[in-house]
Amino acid sequence: MNAALRLSVSSLRSHKRRFAGTFFAVFLGVAFLAGTLVMGDTLRAGFDTMFGNATKGTDAVVRSTDTITTPGESQGVRRPVGIDLVRTIERTPGVAAAAPDIQGAGQLIGSDGKPIGGQGPPTLAGNWIDDPKLNAYRLAEGRAPSTSGEVVVNRGTAKKGHLKIGDTTVLRTPDPVRVTIVGLATFGGADGMAQVTFTGMTQVDAEKYLTAKPGQAASIRVRAGPGVGQDELVSALTPVLPKGVEAITGQESAQENTDMVSSQFLTVFTTLLLVFSGIALLVATFSIHNTFAIVVAQRTRENALLRALGASRRQVTVSTLAEASVVAVTASAVGIAGGIGIAAGLQALFPAIGFPFPDGDLVISALSMLLPLVVGVVVCLGSALLPAARAGRTAPLAALRETAVDESGASRGRAAVGGGLAALALAVTLTGVLLTPSLWLAGLGAVLALAAFVVLGPVASTTAVRVLGAPLGRLRGVTGGLARRNALRSPRRTAATAGALMIGVAVVSLFTVFGASLKATMDQTVSRSFAGDVAVSTPSFGAGGSGLSPKLAPAVARQPTVEYAVGLGKGVAEVNGKGRALTVTDPVVLGKVFDLGDVQGSLRDLGTDGIAITRKEADKQHLATGDTARLAFTDGREANFTVRAVYGRSELAGDYVITRAAWAPHRTQDTDTLVAVSFKDGVSTAEGKAAVKKVAERYGSPEVQTRDEYAQSSAGGIDMMLTLVYALLALAVLIALLGIANTLTLAIHERTRELGLLRAVGQTRAQLRAMVRWESVLVAAFGTAGGLALGAFLGWVLVEASDGASDSAFAFAIPPLRLAVVALVGLAAGALAGLRPARRAARLDVLRAIATE
Repeated sequence: MNAALRLSVSSLRSHKRRFAGTFFAVFLGVAFLAGTLVMGDTLRAGFDTMFGNATKGTDAVVRSTDTITTPGESQGVRRPVGIDLVRTIERTPGVAAAAPDIQGAGQLIGSDGKPIGGQGPPTLAGNWIDDPKLNAYRLAEGRAPSTSGEVVVNRGTAKKGHLKIGDTTVLRTPDPVRVTIVGLATFGGADGMAQVTFTGMTQVDAEKYLTAKPGQAASIRVRAGPGVGQDELVSALTPVLPKGVEAITGQESAQENTDMVSSQFLTVFTTLLLVFSGIALLVATFSIHNTFAIVVAQRTRENALLRALGASRRQVTVSTLAEASVVAVTASAVGIAGGIGIAAGLQALFPAIGFPFPDGDLVISALSMLLPLVVGVVVCLGSALLPAARAGRTAPLAALRETAVDESGASRGRAAVGGGLAALALAVTLTGVLLTPSLWLAGLGAVLALAAFVVLGPVASTTAVRVLGAPLGRLRGVTGGLARRNALRSPRRTAATAGALMIGVAVVSLFTVFGASLKATMDQTVSRSFAGDVAVSTPSFGAGGSGLSPKLAPAVARQPTVEYAVGLGKGVAEVNGKGRALTVTDPVVLGKVFDLGDVQGSLRDLGTDGIAITRKEADKQHLATGDTARLAFTDGREANFTVRAVYGRSELAGDYVITRAAWAPHRTQDTDTLVAVSFKDGVSTAEGKAAVKKVAERYGSPEVQTRDEYAQSSAGGIDMMLTLVYALLALAVLIALLGIANTLTLAIHERTRELGLLRAVGQTRAQLRAMVRWESVLVAAFGTAGGLALGAFLGWVLVEASDGASDSAFAFAIPPLRLAVVALVGLAAGALAGLRPARRAARLDVLRAIATE
């Protein structure tokens, strides 16, 4: 055994270049994984410290116990508490101070006239709490607001909007309010809480603009007296609080805020990065396996001689695995260091791109170090296992063979197994997509399809390379023909080399197709449901933005060019015990501007106690026109509503519709999410849009768009998502390139004598370089073509499975231009991967190459 290990170390020392590609593949995958884990731990610890510092003076928080959570929302809407409760709390033994905390949506306009933030994170406004220990924000410059119209903003918001103390601007609440900045604040020692914006107003202004009626607050912050602990304070407050109101400790409140950030952002963000780390390691698996398979094939005679001299199968296998272990441990260890470097780089980079890392040192846990190390070693050893077993099975008589080129892979057995897997994948996928819609079955079918592609790769490579390389003979003559024949030498090697690129291209194509389908779905939704001419909206997604003023739609409707204008507000309530989102609007006008499909009953008769429901929700709730539904609102009140209309389509209109008069007694901060406008006959789009725009300027200048523009902007987040996906997948493509380059380098070593003979009979250095490059392009073309086919299929599966598993109708679309760009990038990647091996081949000494055995 010691002899086998010594032989492995000697072999690694002598052939370091052979394993360079494997080393870098493991290194990159482990570095990405370690960097993701370290960054996630650092962000969590940073936000935990930030919230802890911001709320360390708050010993208890008094709030409502009731929340209403709608489907798709992780954080529910909590009922407000009365500000008059502050007096009761202040009289409680152990309480030093108490202050109401009023919160709502408020979006500042920057010096350039554009809204600040709103693309995801919340844009908050609230009352400025004078007690510095109870205020989560710390006054850094200027003073606190003292009269109506004065505000304090967090310093990060001021920097983004190029605002300073003394500037006057507009705050959308959503009604535009003229405000003057008198102070700048920090949050937990930072310029703000990540991308969240905050505007602090006087309490009177906050009650006026952010609440439905004066005297309400989101919660009450409480500070304990000397020597009173947080748990003791909560115990003292609980008996004096009315029913439906609770007290929690300040530590619990800070932890809830940290958990909220973790669940809404950090978990999604780190999970996304971990998925792409897994893709990178999967691609690396192909490259590692291919490297060891080629090395073992090249050592056939060497291993056979060892067997002839008395080495056992086990010793030869252990020798190969020992080489893999050394590469795995070394590359994984260096990868962990690289991951720490990546996390440190991101910690410095994020503030530069507008997303500040919370202050603090990197958090490096044992799990963040151990897990990537174990994964890197397991991936490398697992990839080398089959080649090592193949090396151990080398017969002593193989030492008599002149060549060790692997030409296997296109066997009938492989074709039968691959065909069976493909048939099973198709059956499972179609069952999960068409017969019994199930994301799990569709996912299983996708995994089986990937396995079928991998198994059938060597079978398909011969035909694919012949077809793809057919033009080379005519375009590049003998050089092209030789490149094609070299790519055909070993079907298994060609398929394994192309497999890494195939996975990367398949994932890129999958997201490209799914993104195009989402855009097509949005366009279809707007075209089918929105019968208006223009839409007024705030360009935001996620929790950001302040919405639109409910006064905007009536003001637009009064224009002589406008036939109808309807605003769509939002509310929440429990309908028969289940949290649901409500659309607050004028149902009569809604039916004229939106296509609601077949309507049973009447939208005119909703009044203050009627509700309209989509057919699918009516079926779920077992309701029909004339039935009664029990609605519970966030203010604690309940009422019976009669179902007076059931309509066919929800999409833009929502599943539940009530009138503004019905919502008014229960509303919180009243906002519209969209105003849809139809023009009178004979009014051109340009004329009508200009008139609407003029009115919108008085309400904070929200964006006025045509129907097509609205559809495009609604899908604007998809392009952002695709850009992020492409950036993350660049690592997988880079690893695939390293695999192709490493394979070609090893192949050149294997063909040294052959290349020397070609040069001796007249092949020029330029022809030799071209031959190697075109071989690389052919392998890349095979991987790219397979990846495009697999990605398009998986994209269709994801779209159809999403369509079957959700209530929305998804449209499938293939973007030919984007996929053509993906194909060109794949071919360019192949040409790039072949540059270095081609240069090395051209530098071979002719006489030494011919003499090589």
